[in-house]
Amino acid sequence: MKDLKITIILSSLALLGACGSAGEEATVPEAEPAGASSVDIGDHIVHYSAQSTDQLPPEVARTYNIVRSKNRAMLNVSILEEGSNTPVAADVVVKTVNLTGQLKNVTMRMIQEQEAIYYIGETPVANQETLIFDISVRPDGVEKATDVRFKRQFYTN
Repeated sequence: MKDLKITIILSSLALLGACGSAGEEATVPEAEPAGASSVDIGDHIVHYSAQSTDQLPPEVARTYNIVRSKNRAMLNVSILEEGSNTPVAADVVVKTVNLTGQLKNVTMRMIQEQEAIYYIGETPVANQETLIFDISVRPDGVEKATDVRFKRQFYTN
């Protein structure tokens, strides 16, 4: 039963990590189209998404100690080795600002269960607030970090 629960949780996180959200825009590197939820950075693919935490299933939120609220945004980042789709550990650092330039604190934490590796972080969000996520990703074994930027507008009402 515990293995089934872990499988459900991992499936939910994988689904969230693979889903793009309205208003997302990949801007680095330039080759990615607007609305993309992943970006090719050479030997790796970075998947990213941001959504309000009230969209998480309650059991997933409890398991990962995430507060479910329409006024909280969660960033989910995963890195896969290109070709094999093997999850890769990485240094993931995020700087987030809103359109007025106000810095939003998002501390990323790694979640690793079985073979899956995810990085998640949360921040408060206001209705119709647009956040710009600047994500610096350096997969293990890679010397130089790659920057990924996207923006997402949140609706809390």
